[in-house]
Amino acid sequence: MTYDFCIIGGGIVGLATARALLQRNPGASLILLEKETGLGRHQTGHNSGVIHSGIYYAPGSFKARLCREGCARTKEFCREHGIAFEERGKMIVATRADEIPRLDALHGRAGENGIKAELISGAEVMEREPEITALKGIFVPEAAIVSYTEILIALAKEIEDQGAVIRYGLQPEAILEQGDKVTITCPGEVIEARKLVACAGIQSDRVAKMAGIDLDLKIVPFRGEYYRLAPRRNAVVHAMIYPVPEPGLPFLGTHLTPMIDGSVSVGPNAMLGLAREGYPKFSVNLRDTMDIVGFPGFWKSILQFIRPGMNELGNSLFKSRYLEECRRYCPGLEIGDLTPMTCGIRAQAIMKDGTMQHDFVFRTTDRMVHVCNAPSPAATSALPIGDLVAETVLGGPAAA
Repeated sequence: MTYDFCIIGGGIVGLATARALLQRNPGASLILLEKETGLGRHQTGHNSGVIHSGIYYAPGSFKARLCREGCARTKEFCREHGIAFEERGKMIVATRADEIPRLDALHGRAGENGIKAELISGAEVMEREPEITALKGIFVPEAAIVSYTEILIALAKEIEDQGAVIRYGLQPEAILEQGDKVTITCPGEVIEARKLVACAGIQSDRVAKMAGIDLDLKIVPFRGEYYRLAPRRNAVVHAMIYPVPEPGLPFLGTHLTPMIDGSVSVGPNAMLGLAREGYPKFSVNLRDTMDIVGFPGFWKSILQFIRPGMNELGNSLFKSRYLEECRRYCPGLEIGDLTPMTCGIRAQAIMKDGTMQHDFVFRTTDRMVHVCNAPSPAATSALPIGDLVAETVLGGPAAA
């Protein structure tokens, strides 16, 4: 059998793309391949559950456009499927004088992106969040919290109800685009499809290379190490509390996030990882490590960020230093408030020239679309990303 569509990757972007394709082609045959034994085992299942508003992203970028749309559509999807979410809002706080110009610039960017954002004084920050100390803040009311695992389950049911086949434990070994089809070779099985979409997350560059795509980037893993606050501190904040992000970095800083299950997470930091799928601390994978150190763009990039990189290393090694990052804006936290929580791993594309790719990256051929960089806010943006990819697959404007 030759399927109409094959999707590689069972994270939220892969499922959203499958949904978009089937909505546009009722009755089409679609198979989704996931190498794990379940869906969302990597980035989708290891995030802080935030529905982002899009305040941070450069006007006109994929991130700005798709996140803004994705924020509204994710909430709409949750309402349609009875999935709980809460609009707690996000508060971005400046705790040092040198952060205030960057905070003001973020407020200006919010206006350019059409996002509601209120500039508030330090006194107003403390009035709204009594345990938070700041010189100035931005409040973004549309930001919300949700379980993306629940969204993933609903997406899977929706596409299976439309006839999609989800296969677990299948990892492609070769991909060949030839003539009017794409052939995907897996251990003991060959699958054929007229069109292929790869949403392989942390392995996206390897899957693209396997398919013959010439890439100018490498995926580098960054560990996002979290703590969970002790239950006695679950009421420490109502809104999500974020620091002003460091310039030039795609990471948002260590933040306090109320989660939909009632707990509060602290983090993540952003520590270079030596294993793409190694969640325990100090995980090392030889192949992954050699991939990183053998890529010239990595060395060009790391030389630009030695100081923040050393700071993240210190925070990773010493819990007391991690705590101090949070105490900048929440001084009442104590070392005993930080309890263990599973880390996440961010797939970050670094270009050959050493620049960190801030935006989503797509690569296309006649019969394939590869989503090669989809870091945060990909979960928030998943539904419009799926639409964009589906339109590209079906002959619309190519995703650049």
